[in-house]
Amino acid sequence: MSTNIQIRQAEPEDVAAIAVMFAQDALGGHGDSADPADLPLYLEAFDRIAASPNDTLYVAVMEGEVVGTFQTTLITSLTGKGASNLTVEAVHTRMDMRGAGIGEAMIRHAVEEGRAQGVRLVQLMSNASRTDAHRFYQRLGFSQSHLGFKMKLR
Repeated sequence: MSTNIQIRQAEPEDVAAIAVMFAQDALGGHGDSADPADLPLYLEAFDRIAASPNDTLYVAVMEGEVVGTFQTTLITSLTGKGASNLTVEAVHTRMDMRGAGIGEAMIRHAVEEGRAQGVRLVQLMSNASRTDAHRFYQRLGFSQSHLGFKMKLR
């Protein structure tokens, strides 16, 4: 793993680079765009995330460049005697930087954040077609435990 990876909270100036990473994801199918005309939509979402006390958007930076991103959401439920879980979402490493230890650094950071917040577990979902990602998450100690369901509303 590279030691020159910095993980920090994302700033508005990072949003365009994050959008480019999402747009380059052929498997995600989220309709993301690197078109500068769409940047205001991403900035509006950034503002909502930044205003939430339970959500944090992170970037991984190497040599001053954004090379990865992920988001965490703290969820408290009555189950587990009122336990909190940390959900990791939208994990992306820049395509030309895969294999450099960036994803591992981001996930380890998320897990440490969960520990620091005293959560019961860290959870994430991965597209069923991302078999390489599944092996990656298993190597980092995650186990496949649930079957997920989604209902698209728009």
